[in-house]
Amino acid sequence: MSRSHLAPPTCPDTAALAAGIREQVLQMARGPEGAHVGGALSSADILACLYGGILRVDPRAPAAPDRDRFVLSKGHAAVGLYAVLALRGFFPVAELAGFGRDGSRLTGHPPWELPGVDFATGSLGHGLAVGLGFALAAQRAGTDQRTVVLLGDGEQQEGSVWEAAAAAGRMATPGLLAITDCNGLQINGTVPDGDADRVAARWAACGWRTEIVDGHDHAALLPALRGPDAGPRAVVARTVKGKGVRFMQGQARSHHVRLTEALHSRALRQLTADR
Repeated sequence: MSRSHLAPPTCPDTAALAAGIREQVLQMARGPEGAHVGGALSSADILACLYGGILRVDPRAPAAPDRDRFVLSKGHAAVGLYAVLALRGFFPVAELAGFGRDGSRLTGHPPWELPGVDFATGSLGHGLAVGLGFALAAQRAGTDQRTVVLLGDGEQQEGSVWEAAAAAGRMATPGLLAITDCNGLQINGTVPDGDADRVAARWAACGWRTEIVDGHDHAALLPALRGPDAGPRAVVARTVKGKGVRFMQGQARSHHVRLTEALHSRALRQLTADR
């Protein structure tokens, strides 16, 4: 097997990285279009752990052929991905201020032209099938590349997710990790059958090694995300929608928000007060 020359990133304080992601998400939500804040905040710790200590990627060479692949299947949470990519050096942090504005590369869903984006997502339910393709390509090439797909729990009402999950389980595809941001809420309310135990049971039924973790506990997340990856693995992360901002936490209405100056100041105060 050919091994990647890239090493996982070293970020000694993934908690600080997660806090930075949340601050940038709130900043982008002040723009003219607002942002999908709730799911970006719930997945901030997952993204911080992935880009702070797991994924073998290099911001100086974002298209390195032996890099690990990451697919944000819940593409509406793009502001969280933009924040972590900028904070890790894939493009200037100053570019985040243009989110949602005319001429900006930072659109409502991640475009493949942006450094660090491996697949343009937006229509829910497609990311896992693409991730399976990446993982099968790596297996065929005899490399040790990993493919990580981050999905929403509401997204898993799409049948295409389970078609890909069943196929990966049947083929025992190595190097494929699916993470569920299991916050229990979607745009129109509670996710049916969205509790972590039921979500995990569906992945296990498809032949995946499955683990449930606290999606805000980095000490639990980091070892869960590292592997091993002899076959497909599913990590179901229990999270809180709007995590870090008390007036948004656990609220379906935090799914998409445009923050006024007053709301932004209030949100930022709560975010920093609870650290």
